[in-house]
Amino acid sequence: MNNLIAKTRIVEVAAAVLQRPDGTFLLAQRPPDKIWAGFWEFPGGKVEQGESAHDALVRELHEELGIEVLTAYPWITRVFTYPHATVRLSFFRVTEWRGELYPHEGQQFSWQQPLSLTFSPSGARGYAPVSPVLPANAPVLHALELPNLYAISNAAELGVEEFIRRLEAALRGGLRLIQLREKNLGREVLRELAQRVVTLAHAQGATVLISGDVALAQEVGADGVHLTSIQLAECAERPAVAWCGASCHSAEELRRAEHLGCDFAMLSPVLPTMSHPGAAHLGWENFAAIAAGASIPVYALGGLTRADMNTAWQQGAHGIALLRQAW
Repeated sequence: MNNLIAKTRIVEVAAAVLQRPDGTFLLAQRPPDKIWAGFWEFPGGKVEQGESAHDALVRELHEELGIEVLTAYPWITRVFTYPHATVRLSFFRVTEWRGELYPHEGQQFSWQQPLSLTFSPSGARGYAPVSPVLPANAPVLHALELPNLYAISNAAELGVEEFIRRLEAALRGGLRLIQLREKNLGREVLRELAQRVVTLAHAQGATVLISGDVALAQEVGADGVHLTSIQLAECAERPAVAWCGASCHSAEELRRAEHLGCDFAMLSPVLPTMSHPGAAHLGWENFAAIAAGASIPVYALGGLTRADMNTAWQQGAHGIALLRQAW
């Protein structure tokens, strides 16, 4: 009975993804005197009574690593049941800190490079090279593969050849995640465009998701599919693809995306948009309220520019999705 109570009582934990400018992040090895000794994890610790998760994060990183947190963005929340307890991990991306890392608890550190979200001819996938990693952290390592910018195609407006030209430039500039969403193109034209986009993207190590069409994604060798909100409501199970995103407009739809096992969600519209002038929009306050506590990364979409990236991070977004502004 005591063991059952321990499992059902949720232990609140604040966890840090310390990220350097080059994208590498820190993992720490649990010391010999702790449960799961030798396993690798993101640094952090239990939230004490009366503390916020952010306050606990600041305290724990000072106690464990000897650093002072300067900038920490709320990110995702994962609940995981171990044999001894159920934990709710509130993850923050920590991008600025003061002081040199010091292992106050004698633990080992390792800076890791997230696997880029890329096509692999061998189909090989994996996470961090250190091993073993705590089971609760596998989805987090997966989420860290996602770049901050998610670009949505605009070939119908730009024209196919002009879009391809701009896509090539964007890929050379570092674009690594693209959604091909062209509602007004005929099937054959769309299939040909999809094949060209996949070929160009894969040559640069970028990933392509096809909007709403699993069969087309599989036919052209795309990396996944992005579900519309209507498809999200109708899906009985997650499509059998490597990466699956979903368009959401409410808390209910975001919960549905989580339940279905989507890898990430796109929440919109945040601000007024050119395509829907006068239509209702969320605003940053409502976006933050809906995204708070999400177990999967959430991209902000609607009326944004690249200059909104920092604001999006502050409101709990993984990054931003852009349509016209991407090109």
